[in-house]
Amino acid sequence: MGAPWGREAGRRFGRRRGRGLLPSASALAAAGLLCTALAAFCCWRQLPPLPWASSAPPRPVAVLLWWEPFAGRDSGARPPPDCWLRFNISGCRLLTDRAAYGEAQAVLFHHRDLVKEPHDWPPPWGAPVRGADELELRVLDDEEAVAAEALATSGLRPPGQRWVWMNFESPSHSPGLRNLAGNLFNWTLSYRADSDVFVPYGYLYPRTHPSDQPLGLAPPLARKRGLVAWVVSNWDERQARVRYYHQLSQHVSVDVFGRSGPGRPVPSIGLLHTVARYKFYLAFENSQHLDYITEKLWRNALLAGAVPVVLGPDRANYERFMPRGAFIHVDDFPSASSLAAYLLFLDRNPAVYRRYFSWRRSYAVHITSFWDEPWCRACQAVQSAGDRPKSIRNLARWFER
Repeated sequence: MGAPWGREAGRRFGRRRGRGLLPSASALAAAGLLCTALAAFCCWRQLPPLPWASSAPPRPVAVLLWWEPFAGRDSGARPPPDCWLRFNISGCRLLTDRAAYGEAQAVLFHHRDLVKEPHDWPPPWGAPVRGADELELRVLDDEEAVAAEALATSGLRPPGQRWVWMNFESPSHSPGLRNLAGNLFNWTLSYRADSDVFVPYGYLYPRTHPSDQPLGLAPPLARKRGLVAWVVSNWDERQARVRYYHQLSQHVSVDVFGRSGPGRPVPSIGLLHTVARYKFYLAFENSQHLDYITEKLWRNALLAGAVPVVLGPDRANYERFMPRGAFIHVDDFPSASSLAAYLLFLDRNPAVYRRYFSWRRSYAVHITSFWDEPWCRACQAVQSAGDRPKSIRNLARWFER
């Protein structure tokens, strides 16, 4: 249940839609509806709409963030975002005070913090609840005992409250998945399109204003001084992306930026302005999994104005979220040397190169704001979901497939 590139993406994520059809003859209206239906089917047939979609006014919802992601329990909680001002989502009450646990319709648990010691779960519902600074930590050394403790706790939660598992790392970088008890969580929130709450790293939406990013129909080629750039923060020779880089760099020059490996520091002008000087950007993911398409594509390449050369899930997976002519996939070529030859061909043929920016005539790029946007999207999902019960029987089996 995802938001594909196109008109539906703008609607589902709060963008305004254009005006409806003007009154006309019944035949013309019927033809228009048929065309609209056919177009929607062609673009979005693999991404079904939310089954609980409703036009009713949103009901007030409280969502508690159990941990500040990656910040640690003892860090000072920052003020929650205003979902209405930021994302046009009304009726949200975002909480960080654990003393309000019983008032929350949903509680967000960030996976990386979930699996870190000490394990810190909400107390069984009905037990005395103290403020965040007074809550007792249940520290267990055995991971199986931790899972048992969590499952026992989860059965005693406020009536109707949903526990939401939130994760934006790939399965390869999500330790402890198999140690989580079955039926512990009610919902999933992640970049996966089949999550209960789908929040991608970015998406395309219909361009409606000249200020929509990126600006212009195509980046000015005169400003591009380099051919291929790559920014990488974690260098691991075992990763497919590093192995492919070694093969590619034998045939074409690749400028690497980052704090590890052969990278040099990103210039003071910043990442986007640096990448904008290059024609191509290696949007190589650290692991290859379904729907795992990160800011390396949306921000580092598309927003910066470089043609992305992607290594991640297969081409069909990318085409669920963007036009096929907007990127180059390493799988399109039998070898790194043939990819290098094609990049050099595009470098010599600017008219063909510019075709990779045709999507900018119709679409702009949205970059997800972490962690404000997932928090607000969880609220939006609860507002629309009704009271249907659900639990995730085997989280690892679902996420690792």
